[in-house]
Amino acid sequence: MSKRKSKDSSFSLGECIATVHMILRARFCHHLPGKPFGVEAQYKNLMDLLKQTAVHGESNSLLIVGPRGAGKTMLLKSVLDELMQMKQVKENLLQVHLNGLLQTDVKIALKEITRQLQLENVVGDKVFGSFAENLAFLLEALKKGNRSSSRPVLFVLDEFDLFAHHKNQTLLYSLLDVAQSAQTPVAVVGLTCRLDVLELLEKRVKSRFSHRQIHLLNTFGFKQYVSMFQQQLSLPKEFPDGRFAQEWNQNIQSLCRDKTVEDILQKHFNSSKDFRSLHMLLMFTLSHVAVSNPNIRLTDLVAASRLCTMDSKANVLHGVNPKRWTSRPGLSVLEFCLIIAMKHLNSIYEGEPFNFEMVYNEFQKFIQRKTHSMHNFEKPVVLKAFEHLHQLELIKPLEGVSVRTQKEYQLVKLLLDSSQIMDALQKYPQCPTDVRLWASSSLE
Repeated sequence: MSKRKSKDSSFSLGECIATVHMILRARFCHHLPGKPFGVEAQYKNLMDLLKQTAVHGESNSLLIVGPRGAGKTMLLKSVLDELMQMKQVKENLLQVHLNGLLQTDVKIALKEITRQLQLENVVGDKVFGSFAENLAFLLEALKKGNRSSSRPVLFVLDEFDLFAHHKNQTLLYSLLDVAQSAQTPVAVVGLTCRLDVLELLEKRVKSRFSHRQIHLLNTFGFKQYVSMFQQQLSLPKEFPDGRFAQEWNQNIQSLCRDKTVEDILQKHFNSSKDFRSLHMLLMFTLSHVAVSNPNIRLTDLVAASRLCTMDSKANVLHGVNPKRWTSRPGLSVLEFCLIIAMKHLNSIYEGEPFNFEMVYNEFQKFIQRKTHSMHNFEKPVVLKAFEHLHQLELIKPLEGVSVRTQKEYQLVKLLLDSSQIMDALQKYPQCPTDVRLWASSSLE
């Protein structure tokens, strides 16, 4: 194994690759801070508000609103990363992160607040009459010993709208009441994807909220998207092996100038501009990097793009397990014939639902015309194949159909379109010619 030396360390190629995976996977999975794109104004606004609490001791409350994957968490982490570089903020600011999916009631939220503030020993076995009294005691315990001022506390409420479903919205009321009273420097930052979140708040909660909102709508253009792609894949200056990092970053720059890469990114940009879809593309691309392939190649990005845009229903037809991305036995010829029969029924009845008996009759017509190429299966065998298509979720029973109805007569719908079926047949190994012709024929 070759060695790559830098001024500060001597790293083997394997160690460099392992470090690359560790840095980039953390960046993609945990939305680690990075330079914000297209949200400079929102970044400055959030920075000013949090600095007022962290440095000047002023209480604030605000909401960061935007669709999923718009970069709300990344924006907040970027601001906090810059703030924590200030010595005064690093030594004083305390952070409490709550999530509406995890802290489903006040008791759970209170335990989590106590744990994150490391005040379990202070609380002990004390009994409080209300959540507000308990919270006030916790904040009082944070006061410095040498002076009367309290340490500023930042409360981050992810899935903010779910906290509105708590009984009497006690948590929101107590936090916003503390922020409004200005007794303790507290910043309450909520993250939500609901534009109507304020309508969910009770009147007493809404009256204590500052009504500050920061909206993220992904307004950046394609050039910024390419820059984001490059920035997310680039290694930092602090990488242990400077020479390896320089070669890696030069390779990423050359990739961004490639016309094929530009076409792939344009396709993903037109489909979805959110950070999550970009991170998924980059994660699949990074999975190809190994000691035998120490740099990202164009073919790696093409393969990753194909995985991201692959049709899950087509995967089932082609014999691919979409959950594990592994090969498995595909559909039998009989099952394909039933799908073709359903395709023709869709054409005849213009998308109306059908049942097994109708599919079986259509299949029998084909068998009678082409007896030399297909075995005439017994009806229970055909029914078993039909049920297997149901298990694979390629057909779906109509909602509201009585369970007492015999399965041969239950109405179903085909969840595949004609192009998916024809594409699968073209890739099906050793498919009888008569079956292909039947699929492409128009019925009388």
